[in-house]
Amino acid sequence: MKQNKFPIYIAGDRIFSNSQKALSLQNEKNLGEKTQGKVVYSSFEAFYLVETQKAQALNTKTNKILKEHELITILSKNNKDFLTKYQVFRALKNKGYLVKTGSKFGAEFRVYSRPKNLKDFSDNHPHAKWLVYPIKQSEKSNWNEFISKNRIAHSTGKKLLLAIVDSEDNVLFYEVGWMKV
Repeated sequence: MKQNKFPIYIAGDRIFSNSQKALSLQNEKNLGEKTQGKVVYSSFEAFYLVETQKAQALNTKTNKILKEHELITILSKNNKDFLTKYQVFRALKNKGYLVKTGSKFGAEFRVYSRPKNLKDFSDNHPHAKWLVYPIKQSEKSNWNEFISKNRIAHSTGKKLLLAIVDSEDNVLFYEVGWMKV
């Protein structure tokens, strides 16, 4: 393993690292969640760290370093449309937003404006600004699903952010909000 990359371990559904570099990066960039001396990652955070050359993923069963395409195969097994959703995650990260899982809200991601000081970010941080729903441009959606997603966002004090990924992997964002007339 290259010295500048830290290990991320893939153990079934768990993705984590206990390296000092992972803990340091978690403090600096808020990637992953600290739990019992480890940093636990979402599949998107783990792939982002591998893709940006900060980490290498290791299969704990084989102790083998995984190539990107092998990691995609593993992460896609439990996450339909992993790559489409990852395109959205990466686009938001590259714009400087703090991106966390949104499953608690029935969304793929919740997105926070980047705080000036990440040390101030905690569970007490102001609410996420958006709930994000990634979809492929070619994918059909129905009005009831759209209304449901918008209601959840509105009732939790967030805006709905539709992230549409086109056939060339470009991501277009549409913010949806409520308006009284």
